[in-house]
Amino acid sequence: MKVAPRMDYANRIAKLTTLLNANDCPAIAFVPGPNFFYLTGVDLALMERPTILLVTAGGDIHAVIPALERDRWAAEMPAAQTIYWQDSDGYADALAELARQVGITNLAVEGNRMRQFEAAALSAAFGTAVTDGTAILAPLRLLKEPGEIEAIQHAVDISEAALTATLDTVRAGMSETEIRAKLQIEMLERGADGAGFDLIVLAGGAAADCHGVPSSTRILKPGDALLFDFGAKVNGYSADITRTFFCETVPEAHRRLYETVEQANRVGREMVAPGVAIHDLDHAVQSVLRDAGFAENIRHKVGHGLGLDIHEAPQLMVGNHDTLEAGMVITIEPGLYDPEVIGVRIEDDVLVTRTGARSLTTLPRGIQVIGG
Repeated sequence: MKVAPRMDYANRIAKLTTLLNANDCPAIAFVPGPNFFYLTGVDLALMERPTILLVTAGGDIHAVIPALERDRWAAEMPAAQTIYWQDSDGYADALAELARQVGITNLAVEGNRMRQFEAAALSAAFGTAVTDGTAILAPLRLLKEPGEIEAIQHAVDISEAALTATLDTVRAGMSETEIRAKLQIEMLERGADGAGFDLIVLAGGAAADCHGVPSSTRILKPGDALLFDFGAKVNGYSADITRTFFCETVPEAHRRLYETVEQANRVGREMVAPGVAIHDLDHAVQSVLRDAGFAENIRHKVGHGLGLDIHEAPQLMVGNHDTLEAGMVITIEPGLYDPEVIGVRIEDDVLVTRTGARSLTTLPRGIQVIGG
């Protein structure tokens, strides 16, 4: 039986109130999504009905919840000061009551998640324009708790086992979507709640499209590269792994490109440690690719943070002079792409520890031939 790791929601609310007070922000509002889930443990759908969580700088929790979610919300968040509203009544009066309860005229919202109609409705209810609180929230989920690391590791373990089982069945003549379907089934059978994102399985020249869409008409052929960018989701947390394989044989023209990406991945993983400047990390990894003569084949930064969002802070790129801290979970994912010929990416999920780093992913990184 899959058991969800314990999460300290009271401590998370306390972390948020510290950020609010440090920024002279009296309250911030959320809609369903990663931050909403992080603060409550309740996974509600983002739908046409406004669903609002509001936390004040004093630590009070308020909510405006559609009536159809009453039973679940009341069971999981009994201490929240909640206003329920019916479809037949509309939500304007419920938001006005929220504004009356809170009694403030300066409200921030999570601007990178909240939709315009929700922000406009809150602005009308509170009698003032809402402000974007994205910058205030940036540090909230930056450092992962032990339970979060456990959940990500569980997702990684399921993902790696599922890919290993899938590779045993891959043969030339299979389509990208056929291979992807096998991987999805293998993850679900091993206890995944689902995929963390739309799984990418690309063959041959299609692998040069960093976020390409698998096709039922593209067929794996001998000598093709086969790129998997995938991850299972467990208790809200996802893995994010990329591996690139070769079908039956490795064309010599592609061997050096692959080995260069592998070397860049190794340099990145070995460099991760507390206090390392993110700018320097990206520069070091990309320098391996550039120095090998592949500057024109670089398409993206070295990686990103990983947690409830597949891409979250910190962004591992030149120009970000923040430093790595123990508790961050990041990806190291150098890649090289020759349009319509080949794409190679090797991506690992890495935990920054007090003394260095630990790769949560353990799949082999060297050249592997499959389908023989």
